[in-house]
Amino acid sequence: MVFLNHLKTVFLISLMVSLFIGLGYLFGGIELAIILGSISLIFQWLMFYFSDKLVLWMYRAKEVESGKLYDMIRELAHKFDLPMPKVYVAYVPFPNAFATGISPKKSAVCVTVPLLQILNEDELKGVLAHELSHIKNRDTLVSLLAISIATLISTLAYLIRWAAFFTLFSGDKDNGPSFLELIVLSILAPLIATLIHLAISRTREYLADETAARTLRNGKSLANALRKLEQAPKILATSATINTENLFIVNPFAGSSLLALFSTHPPTEKRIKRLEQIDKELR
Repeated sequence: MVFLNHLKTVFLISLMVSLFIGLGYLFGGIELAIILGSISLIFQWLMFYFSDKLVLWMYRAKEVESGKLYDMIRELAHKFDLPMPKVYVAYVPFPNAFATGISPKKSAVCVTVPLLQILNEDELKGVLAHELSHIKNRDTLVSLLAISIATLISTLAYLIRWAAFFTLFSGDKDNGPSFLELIVLSILAPLIATLIHLAISRTREYLADETAARTLRNGKSLANALRKLEQAPKILATSATINTENLFIVNPFAGSSLLALFSTHPPTEKRIKRLEQIDKELR
């Protein structure tokens, strides 16, 4: 399944790139697509390099360099063959853990105090293994790529929308797509890009679950932790936004609104079922 998850990610990103190139060619030729792409990628890379500091600041996270949590992460990092990440504890009122950083050598794992309170040692180890799997699989880089392409597509769609109105009032209807075709395209393209981006995110969550379970040779610990955390979305939803949803270990909007249909996370019950199946394979 690991190979299939990687293959699915490559396919989905390729699909997004194809959509972007097609839009760029339709609107102003490949030259315009390259110019817009370069500007957007520079912006996204700047955001990428500073986003980890911003997120940790938002969480009011404090770095720790000793203690039980630090020792557990150090042991797991050795098991995953990773450099020791920085360890942070966040004093916020909801249970969560997330990994951030631009590379395995410059990574960090943040755990909130409520998470430490509600999980036992085995469950906490499963969650930490999931976060280290994100670092090992370079999911922050994959996420950056997907978000960057989605941003490019949204920018082009915005320009196409303006071009549609220009076409409508200019009276030039003989060349290129019609007003209606441009409007429909400008609406559908960002929606498709967003759905693909979310599909990539869900694929990486499955991959992190599987990597954690197979490295620990134990899928039950993470499955049990997810069961407990599944009760948290009602609390999490008051603290999460669409832009920070991917930083949560479970979908913070589950059951709270239609936003659950556009989630960065797979349904928790499906994740638990997969983990239990992997656990049976490992026994």
